[in-house]
Amino acid sequence: MRTIYLLTIAAWLIVHSAFGQANEPAYRGAGRPDDALSQRLQDLFPVQTEGVDYQSVYDALTQLYANPLDLNGATRDELEATYLLTQRQLNSLVNYRAEFGDLLSVYELQAVPEFDIPTIRRLLPFVTVTGNQGLFGAYTTPTDNYLIVRYERLLEQQKGFSEATPDKKGNLPTRYLGSPGQWYARYRYSRPRAFSMGLTLEKDPGELIEWQPSARRYGIDYISFHAQVQNRGKWRNLLIGDYQLQIGQGLVLSAGFVLGKSAETVQTVRRPTLGARPFTSLTEYGYFRGITATYALRPYLDITFMAARNRRDANRTTEGADVVATSLQTSGLHRTPSERDDQGSLLETNIGAHLLYHNRHQVQLGLTVLRTTFDTFFRRRDLAYNQYEFTGRQNVVVGLHGGYIWRNWNLFGEIARSSGSVTNSGGIGAVAGTLVSLTKKVDMAIAIRHYVRNFHSFYSNGFSEGSRTINESGAYIGMRYTVYRRLTVGGFVDYFSFPWLRYLVDKPSNGFDYLLQARYSPNRKTAFYALYHEEHKAKNLTTGSSKALIETIRRSYVLNADYTLRRGLSLRSRIQWGGFRYAERSSSRGFVVVQDATLEIHKFSLSGRVALFGTDDYDSRQYVYERDVLYSFSFPAYFNQGVRHYLLAQYSLSRHLDVWIRWARTDLTNQDTVGSDLDQINASHKSEVKVQARWRF
Repeated sequence: MRTIYLLTIAAWLIVHSAFGQANEPAYRGAGRPDDALSQRLQDLFPVQTEGVDYQSVYDALTQLYANPLDLNGATRDELEATYLLTQRQLNSLVNYRAEFGDLLSVYELQAVPEFDIPTIRRLLPFVTVTGNQGLFGAYTTPTDNYLIVRYERLLEQQKGFSEATPDKKGNLPTRYLGSPGQWYARYRYSRPRAFSMGLTLEKDPGELIEWQPSARRYGIDYISFHAQVQNRGKWRNLLIGDYQLQIGQGLVLSAGFVLGKSAETVQTVRRPTLGARPFTSLTEYGYFRGITATYALRPYLDITFMAARNRRDANRTTEGADVVATSLQTSGLHRTPSERDDQGSLLETNIGAHLLYHNRHQVQLGLTVLRTTFDTFFRRRDLAYNQYEFTGRQNVVVGLHGGYIWRNWNLFGEIARSSGSVTNSGGIGAVAGTLVSLTKKVDMAIAIRHYVRNFHSFYSNGFSEGSRTINESGAYIGMRYTVYRRLTVGGFVDYFSFPWLRYLVDKPSNGFDYLLQARYSPNRKTAFYALYHEEHKAKNLTTGSSKALIETIRRSYVLNADYTLRRGLSLRSRIQWGGFRYAERSSSRGFVVVQDATLEIHKFSLSGRVALFGTDDYDSRQYVYERDVLYSFSFPAYFNQGVRHYLLAQYSLSRHLDVWIRWARTDLTNQDTVGSDLDQINASHKSEVKVQARWRF
């Protein structure tokens, strides 16, 4: 044993020297450049796909970056949720910890079988080693204690902020009620696997800051808070305030870093069970406000209770003497009188429980129950595609999920049934699949799903083609083949069908999509990848007074190169193009050419982009991820014709204070205005400025 440890430490020192001190994943962010966030997002989503909440994915990834996983304490599901490790690597790490005990450093991963240098390098920004007795004394568990303040706005005037001129009848047109600036503040004090406290405040452009308790308005428009303690005896987790729960395969409760179909063609198919986590996102929906607690009945048996009461934004109408809610609003915007009328108009109460059995033989079984009650009768508009949507005041979902790991096979599944207060509920949802490392070079994922047209689960996010787990069946297979250490190829094929009507699809329909990609890294300073994605789906086509359902085809091509010219200076070049067409009709085509550069000098970082784009119309729009200030997300659509550029500067004034300044501008060459409706700018350009400061206590 002593010999093994000596060899491990020797390997650690060698790798430590090779990587350099700059990559040491210290908890508070030193030496862990924010570029890791940008790089990870661009790797996951080289092209945009449906059914993915990008803001939620980014928020979860930034939380992982700010609170890296302790390799000695993280569960297999928590490690799997990074989507960075194969089943073979996960098994090796779990077995290594069981045989040799706690790791002394993250660089000891070099001694773990199946772990290679590229994998370790990708993993470093998101993991750490704390809380053990190291070679040079005790490692303490560090805390994260910071305050962030941000201000941003458009420099050009939008129509919604212009002066309102009465029409001929003397009526004033709608305008935004508040100022054009956006304010944001976040305070967080936490220690991994111990406690967390947080407060988030935000005012969107056009929203008012006012104190009106009778209307449930308390200054700034959006306020989110939480307090959490973990691992206190048999109490594994206690959380008060805003939270989400990730349970099973997400058919009843799903949240956080949940990916759909993406460039990671294998690992993202399975949802790990992570339990309750604080909600700190600016996405103003999809969370619970209340209390949840997890208690260990036995070392292998946990029970979780949750209760929450939320005010949801909803459209309401009057039917005779009754008030009926017809839809839920998820934009989180409250800028106009009509948006403010919808704000918090529907009271939602949730009560639920989860019983989880898990043992050292890698067996997992869970039972989940969630009851949702509205204070107002809910019925969607009387349209054909809404015929099987939820109607009533109460919905109950019961789910059973399980998993079993055998060698390098990870089998998983969940089945759930909903039942409501009216007859159109009572649907079944089910998903099952496997992740497997067939060999050291070949990984594969298989998943099948079936969500009937009257399966209603408000907090679900199971694997699917659409954004909701309803009215869909499908089968997915994804593979990744490591040709050799520097070359990886992969892809997926997914077939899906929709047994009932959908929005803009007036008949039952089906479709398929597939993705192919290759990644080549000849050395540490250079990386290339190429990607092709094609999707076939049905959609209504209206010609005059007639309407037909025909096939649409969307194709996307990406060529990307990353290279480091010298220490501190890196470049990224990208060409992306594609098209969208209705079958047997002319295509709408678009392209974007992007050049990024990042310069890092000591405490100063400067990054920028110049992008040239052109599209025939909005159908052929191109999405490209942009770097932004820490904890802010930008994934704009490039359409029309023009040029977009931005500059992002970061400077660390001291060990406590960091500042960011971002400038972005879009210039259109084929349009005299930008945007539409109240967001319209009467100019051919749009300029954005953003300033952020972080104080670390």
